[in-house]
Amino acid sequence: MKISDDMHDKKNNRKLGILAGILCGIMLGFLVVINVDAAYIFFAVFIGTFFAKKINCINHIVTALIFLAIISILGFPAIGLGTLLICTLAAYIDEIGNDNKNIYKKSRFLELFFEYRFALKTTIFVLAICGVISSFYPSFILYGIHFMAVQTFLLFLTFELAYEIAGIKFDSIYERFFSKYKNPE
Repeated sequence: MKISDDMHDKKNNRKLGILAGILCGIMLGFLVVINVDAAYIFFAVFIGTFFAKKINCINHIVTALIFLAIISILGFPAIGLGTLLICTLAAYIDEIGNDNKNIYKKSRFLELFFEYRFALKTTIFVLAICGVISSFYPSFILYGIHFMAVQTFLLFLTFELAYEIAGIKFDSIYERFFSKYKNPE
């Protein structure tokens, strides 16, 4: 996902941006189909990003179409509207705040919060804590809300960490790839 974004934003390389977007759409589509927690998270990210008008270049559009095609063909898991709405709102808040200079000017805390998209992370953390509570106290339920597993939170953090590392390492990865491509040994 980050490689696709940076191919467009930093290098203006449509072909590789689209290729990375296709791979991203395929992987996220399959993940959504096989895991209900992933369905809540990544479908919410898709909807939040769409409403924040951040699906704004060809590689994002291709990624979205591939993602939607896979879940349309393979079947979208049965999910509840409550959790999807909560996660979508968090993803939307993250997208509105991310790279928003007006918000960043207000405080260093808000800049860090939105730079690293903590609204969705916090939401998933709360849903995972509720999942732990529910496993010990089965009567603890909120109607219409699906609680998540702790491992979902940990795996999402791993995904986010990989996203950030890809951003940090993007230039060196890109240059290394093109030096081998231009000068094959």
